[in-house]
Amino acid sequence: MAALTRVVARQRAELDRLQDAAATAAVLERAKGAVMAQLGCSPDAAQEELQQRAKARERTLLEECWITLGALFAQPRGAAPTPAGLPDRGTAPGPAPDEIDAAALGCLARALVRVGSPHDLARCLLDRLAPDVGAGAVMIFARRGGGLELTGHAGIERTLAEQWSRVPPVGGIAALDALAAGQPRWLEDLREDGKRYHLIGDPPERWPSRAWLPVVTGGSADFVLGVLRRREGPFPPPVREHLLAVAQLCAGPLHMFGTRPDHVAGGVADAVQTVLDRLPVAAVLLAPLRSASGDVEDFRIEAATSVTSDAVGRSGRELVGLRFLDCWPEVARDALWEGCLHVLADERPYESEPFARQQIVSGVSETATYSVRVMRLGDGLVVSWVRHDPSDRQEQRLADVQRLGNLGWVNWNLDTGEGNWSSQVFSIFERDTAQGVVPLSGLPRLASPEDLPTLARAVGELVRHGRPCDVPFRIVTRAGIRHLRVVAEAVSDAGGTPVEVHGFVQDLTAQRSAELALVASERAMLTQHGVLEAERLVAARLQDALLPLPKQPVRLAGLRVDIAYLPAQSGLSVGGDWFSAIELPDGDALFVVGDVAGHGMGAVASMALLRFTAKGMVITGSSLTGALSRLNALLLHSRDPHGSATMVLARYSPRERRLEWAQAGHPPPLLVRAGEARYLDRPFGMLLGATDSPRYEAAEVRLEPGDRILLYTDGLVERPLESIDRGLERLARAAVPRTGAGPAPLEQLLGATLEPEVRDDVCVLDIRVPPDSER
Repeated sequence: MAALTRVVARQRAELDRLQDAAATAAVLERAKGAVMAQLGCSPDAAQEELQQRAKARERTLLEECWITLGALFAQPRGAAPTPAGLPDRGTAPGPAPDEIDAAALGCLARALVRVGSPHDLARCLLDRLAPDVGAGAVMIFARRGGGLELTGHAGIERTLAEQWSRVPPVGGIAALDALAAGQPRWLEDLREDGKRYHLIGDPPERWPSRAWLPVVTGGSADFVLGVLRRREGPFPPPVREHLLAVAQLCAGPLHMFGTRPDHVAGGVADAVQTVLDRLPVAAVLLAPLRSASGDVEDFRIEAATSVTSDAVGRSGRELVGLRFLDCWPEVARDALWEGCLHVLADERPYESEPFARQQIVSGVSETATYSVRVMRLGDGLVVSWVRHDPSDRQEQRLADVQRLGNLGWVNWNLDTGEGNWSSQVFSIFERDTAQGVVPLSGLPRLASPEDLPTLARAVGELVRHGRPCDVPFRIVTRAGIRHLRVVAEAVSDAGGTPVEVHGFVQDLTAQRSAELALVASERAMLTQHGVLEAERLVAARLQDALLPLPKQPVRLAGLRVDIAYLPAQSGLSVGGDWFSAIELPDGDALFVVGDVAGHGMGAVASMALLRFTAKGMVITGSSLTGALSRLNALLLHSRDPHGSATMVLARYSPRERRLEWAQAGHPPPLLVRAGEARYLDRPFGMLLGATDSPRYEAAEVRLEPGDRILLYTDGLVERPLESIDRGLERLARAAVPRTGAGPAPLEQLLGATLEPEVRDDVCVLDIRVPPDSER
């Protein structure tokens, strides 16, 4: 998991690096294009020009690219794009290079390649100016006519942003003053500055000092950057120069975001606004806002009708200049957003499905149903909302209910014999509408022959006595048998005679098919359960016959052997755990514990094969490793070519008290000696049935009086959602005798190790060497 985490981290870092490189390359190519347009040179010459400018002004290449983009068309042919009032770094009359934090500007230039909107730019600036300058908020205003519009902000509340979202062309606004004069405004004394300017903030003391810096893009100052500090006092000269350089660096991104020219606002948009003012529908004119990559990230509202209102109650001309997603944030998750992008791309109109929308009307929130239409108008879009009246909504809801419930309404006039069906009923009966409605008396003839009498009787009771009916019946269609249901009631006159019948017909084919499938599945499950139960019973009896469990401890070669076998308490299949403990002809003892993969009759058969074959091989002189190799070949060529098993074989020689053992993918034996427990080091051994070229090794240990050896299957130490190492530690702790006490009985050991519900078969051989006092 740790290795995988490192790989993912490296891949993420590489992806971020590639994204930064791609964005940086895009900025460089744009700047090269600007220089090519200015100088009429080749791409290589343009890059060389940018590198020379950066070197002369002691800037990074990326900084020079941003400044070049911010000063597009500002300079005559061949002149370097340096905005007035903002000196080059390293040239008079600017500060010395060490007075401006070149490293900080370089980091900012790199961060700007990931900025996609004025709001992103404001957040980026606040993150970098907060620790060095003490900035508490950043605001970016754009020139709109004679006033200002707040296009980006960070560090201020939404309420404050809405209050200053549009600034009219009035006096006493520091941002307007800085933009008009083309010079920065440093507000460092709130008491004196408050006499001249309207100060932003409630209260203004929240930001004791602030700076408003004009940003020159395309030869004119169209933006003003506000840095609101949490610190009191004047801005030191190095801080001023640093902020001026930051403003100069921001010209490139702001130029790429673009700003709506005044002649457009005063021309097409104003003309459209005049038209929209007289329309009684909700509609807006939108202009696309694109990111640095050219993708549409939002739309600006250029005009709006007086009846158009957003989620917070702003309406009409109050919406002009705001962003579409700021007014209706839910659109970003709707099909309407994709519809707008498609219309912008291919000019084909878009109309949505009816949807519910909440709005504020006369200060009251209400929900209404609308459809929305989008059409192309020049480079922008006209979006209009059409509200459905209650009758339209009711009809649409009725149609939705019939479609979703696969039902339709029916009506018959018993006096005239005329009837009326909804379109859904014609679809259910697969009847052409040109054929007309089937009379009520003819309805039973549409049913299958088996259901005709029942339906005819119910219709007769309904017509003669006005008794309601609810009758299931079947019809034969081109697609097969359909299961239908008719529910109807009669309307009687003053004398109690039925004169009209109305109700509905519902297609229950899908539900009925699901019910039949469920019944068939339940029957199959019961049958399979019976088969498995019978198999378990047979396998259990066969297992008892092949693997008899002694009721008393066994004495072999001077050892005492306790044997325990616990079958799993859950499931219907019998497992493949097994054991063998016999005395060999030469007086040695052979102990075997194995576990065949799987359950059921196959596992029992493999268990019997391995158990008897292993004993026979060792009795006839095979070594332990040789027996394992032959058993592996036998398992590979058995009926189940995919079968596998684990096994441990141990041979005890009483003369030397030597225990030789080998294993095939099995847990190691546990040795308890002198009050301590340890697992024997496992010799190499591969799982039986895993490969046709296995390798097995043997190991040996000399036993001492009082020693205890445990051979077991993995069911003793494995638990769900737990590492087997924890199970091995638990077994070792349980096997260590308490101070002053003898070895714990096998039953007590199992109780301390196993869960209340045994989830897997457990087989244990508890081998003890008697102390000298008992020999």
